[in-house]
Amino acid sequence: MNQNLYQAFAGVFSDHLAAPVLHLDDGTVIDYATLDAMSARYANLLLALGAETGDRVTVQCDKSVETLWLYLGTIRAGLVYHPLNNAYQENELAYFLSNAEPRIVVGDNTTLPTLEQLAAADANVIGLTALAERATAASDQFQTVTSDAADLAALLYSSGTTGVPKGIMLTHGNLASNARTLVESWGFTRADVLLHALPIFHVHGLFVGISCVLMSGAAMVWQNGFSAAAVTAALPRCSVMMGVPTYYTRLLGYNAFNAAQCDTMRLFISGSAPLLPETFESFEQRTGHRILERYGMTETGMNTSNPLAGERIAGTVGPALPGVEIRVTDKDNNPLPVGEIGAVQVRGDNVFTGYWKLPEKTAEDFTDDGFFNTGDQGVIDTSGYLSIIGREKDMVISGGLNIYPKEIELLIDQQPGVAESAVFGVAHPDFGEGVVAAIVELSQGTLDQDAIISALKASIAAFKVPKAVVFVDELPRNTMGKVQKKQLRDTYNDLLSG
Repeated sequence: MNQNLYQAFAGVFSDHLAAPVLHLDDGTVIDYATLDAMSARYANLLLALGAETGDRVTVQCDKSVETLWLYLGTIRAGLVYHPLNNAYQENELAYFLSNAEPRIVVGDNTTLPTLEQLAAADANVIGLTALAERATAASDQFQTVTSDAADLAALLYSSGTTGVPKGIMLTHGNLASNARTLVESWGFTRADVLLHALPIFHVHGLFVGISCVLMSGAAMVWQNGFSAAAVTAALPRCSVMMGVPTYYTRLLGYNAFNAAQCDTMRLFISGSAPLLPETFESFEQRTGHRILERYGMTETGMNTSNPLAGERIAGTVGPALPGVEIRVTDKDNNPLPVGEIGAVQVRGDNVFTGYWKLPEKTAEDFTDDGFFNTGDQGVIDTSGYLSIIGREKDMVISGGLNIYPKEIELLIDQQPGVAESAVFGVAHPDFGEGVVAAIVELSQGTLDQDAIISALKASIAAFKVPKAVVFVDELPRNTMGKVQKKQLRDTYNDLLSG
């Protein structure tokens, strides 16, 4: 039996080919027959460019229909999709390319020159425009490569607190099982139209959004980016929206957004970062809809969800999804009683197989009985609802994107005049969390916030750059010398709220 993810999608839409799958901003409607033909063209072209089963295809391109065809063609051809945020800078890209060792590298007009410079000599580097042009001459017939559930489908990177990125290996089985679970749990049918404004270099837009549509034969209103005006205008044509909390706060800040635009909507879903109870309540007051918050991560897909039919509780991420086991444990992996805070662990077919080229780190992050240590701290109530209390690691989630302080601290500490630094997240009215850097100067009064930020912008993606810098005499530490970031967060938590 072919367990290729694309084969699973095709099994749903193969008798539905004349139905629309994409509604574009310019009014163009694309049907499933076109999706099937275009994914075949791209699959044929990737193999013609020298890719073989299991090879990585690295992609750093803006969101577009062509990028969607490339993703589907990659998995259909039995290759491994490796998406990269367009904001990544040269030093970040150098690591990703050397570690993933892609056979094919695809960039757009902005990213291609850097990718050509950094890619290995044996990699085939091509621009998305050129790829799309060549795909028009490729055959629109392709026999989807037979894959086992355990075969690798995607490689996504999530940096660790050491600053060294880890490749997360996601299989066809991981992605297909989670998609089927979400379609069932969230009630997706062929009648649904998803408003898709999320980026597709990230699990939320790439796997959760697209997979729910293709695994149910539904359609998408495809927007290449988020704007409150465009989303508000499109909602009357949709039935479901997925977004990060920032999307919902921006909609609430847009005066033209009201309940009338939501008449056709059956479901609003939020994830990738904590949804503030105030946002949940304000959204319900404005629209009459209670946002469904869920909990997932790159390594696992979706783990829990507030119910489609049942109580959606602000501040919780709901009970475990079907087929997923969630537990909260002490430091020795012993399950804790209901109501006690501990480490959140997860087990199920949705959980990744391990870290790329890091077997020791993989073994470290899994328990002997097969649970993955998420790094999050949480508590489960008597109804089985999970609440995420915090993170064992100091990761910051800003606008739904993961930011790892150690990476930024290493760069700050290299700057002239810096004795040491600590990077942390504080409340931000738009992004959920914003990055702040506390810096101890070698000589007091010699450093400037703008100069620090300017230097960082040249080295890392803009979303990682601190939104504020504070200069302190010393960093707060405990008796063991560990920097107390909680104290910093508490001290400066209102810094960005104004």
